[in-house]
Amino acid sequence: MKRSVLADTGPLYAAVDPDDAHHARAQRELRRLQRDQREVVLAYSTLLEAYTLVLHRLGNRAASDWLKEVLGGAAFINPTPEDYRQAAAKLSDLAGQPITLFDATVAVLAERLQMEVWTYDHHFDVMQASVWR
Repeated sequence: MKRSVLADTGPLYAAVDPDDAHHARAQRELRRLQRDQREVVLAYSTLLEAYTLVLHRLGNRAASDWLKEVLGGAAFINPTPEDYRQAAAKLSDLAGQPITLFDATVAVLAERLQMEVWTYDHHFDVMQASVWR
């Protein structure tokens, strides 16, 4: 069985946008994940968020190409209703932090599935998620 990382939106977007500040890093990390035979897993909510960013920032063609590539190369997981409840509770506990429900859901999934999160967002450290570096 392959070891897996749960992807956040940041690296997914950075990998496709050559103007993103983290583009080169994301490209290096994708090669490293492939070399180390690490499977990239996406929550469906992350897929939707990342697709929307690519569509709005890079256009229809880039979004279509990105989606085909991601659908062909990643595994997917659907958060459960309980994951969303736990994510909402996490947001309540960290009310002073501007953490999105997207990110809180990924943190909860990572904990439940015992996966590291591939992210550039410091909020995952605040949520005490295991971050892949």
